[in-house]
Amino acid sequence: MAQQLTPDGQRSVESIAQRYGISTGAVETMLVAVNIGGGTMAQFNIAELGGGGQWMRGGMTMVGNMFDHGLKQRVDNLCNELSTLLSSTQVFAVVPNGSGSRGNNWWPAELGTPSSSGGQNDSRYAVFPQVRRLAIQYGGAVTVYDTLDYSIGGVSQQQGSGPQSLLFSSQKGQVPVTSLPQVRTDNDGRAEPTVQQATASVPSPPQHRGDSTQHWNRQPEQRPAPAPLESVGSTDIIASIEALAGLHARGILTDDEFSAKKAELLGRL
Repeated sequence: MAQQLTPDGQRSVESIAQRYGISTGAVETMLVAVNIGGGTMAQFNIAELGGGGQWMRGGMTMVGNMFDHGLKQRVDNLCNELSTLLSSTQVFAVVPNGSGSRGNNWWPAELGTPSSSGGQNDSRYAVFPQVRRLAIQYGGAVTVYDTLDYSIGGVSQQQGSGPQSLLFSSQKGQVPVTSLPQVRTDNDGRAEPTVQQATASVPSPPQHRGDSTQHWNRQPEQRPAPAPLESVGSTDIIASIEALAGLHARGILTDDEFSAKKAELLGRL
């Protein structure tokens, strides 16, 4: 889903288009591609820039005519400038919620105002960097995730549906939603306590849906073994590892980053 530019973003796009001698539409298309790539890479298909191509910051630039070195340099300069723009300026406007009364946003009010929000097929998302949270609405339920140390940018979608198919760009590459800790779920506006809150407030654990149920069916008189804060299915973990392996193979993740993240996910099994 295309995002609307802020006034600063629009002025920057017009200035860049004039200096590079291309249309504002071409610059906007490349801007979105660089944003989806987390500011470090882009895949694009822009007729004014030779058709299909790829760019990686500090790495290889590919254009339709592999022998057109002038075009390669032009694309590299453009993408680097757009990457800098994304990191220094609020380029995309927050997409307002089109339904409900004014001020009645679909995300929890305590999260504040998102830096960006939008939709992808049957899901909606909103990013709150000031509190390190990502909210996703799907099927009438809103789930809030901890973004850890990621700086969440654009969004892309894998095959499939639902939040599990969403990939968010960050300064470390693409981030599958399934790799982020879930901290809250609201069903039809009704909040459920987080795992941390539930274990601290009641002597016996509450019922949980999904694969975590088996942990709460143990005898109450026995002290439960320490468990991770998140209950992540093995299928989701394997899918996340496969996604990380793809990023590692493409050079987006270093060996150390891939090994550390893989070990973290395996530790949840």
